[in-house]
Amino acid sequence: MIVAHDAVGRLLKLLEKQKGREVAAGDWLRIDQQRIDRFAEVTGDIQWIHVDPERATTESPYGTTIAHGFLTLSLIPLLTRSNHPDFFQRNYPGMRYRVNCGLDRVRFLTPVRCGDRIRARMLLHSAEQVADAVKIVYQVTVEVEGSDRPACVCEQIFRVYP
Repeated sequence: MIVAHDAVGRLLKLLEKQKGREVAAGDWLRIDQQRIDRFAEVTGDIQWIHVDPERATTESPYGTTIAHGFLTLSLIPLLTRSNHPDFFQRNYPGMRYRVNCGLDRVRFLTPVRCGDRIRARMLLHSAEQVADAVKIVYQVTVEVEGSDRPACVCEQIFRVYP
């Protein structure tokens, strides 16, 4: 248990230096109709504004289909590359695994139109010891290329364990 405590302490010191700083920024990803359709099929959310390009062209205020908000949210690990082994090793030295605890303060601020490119930025909001783990909260912003407003902002919560 001493080893685990030491690993937690070392990680907390490292994270303290990173508070408020960007820890991940992903590449741009184009959201196409195929991705939107696949998400609709998996989730059962087949509302026309997502899956009917012809109708969306004439009836939608966006002039095209839009991605599901939850599709945008589900892409955060890909957009931040936070599930990549290098991310884990670089950001959580001495730790063995990470558990996704959920999200807080999720907001969808602007739609992602079919054909838009999005990327995500992740800032370290806070880190604290909770039992034998470190609870980490990231502020995530999903940007839409060419837009002043983000598509999504949220707090993502993890626990990492030695």
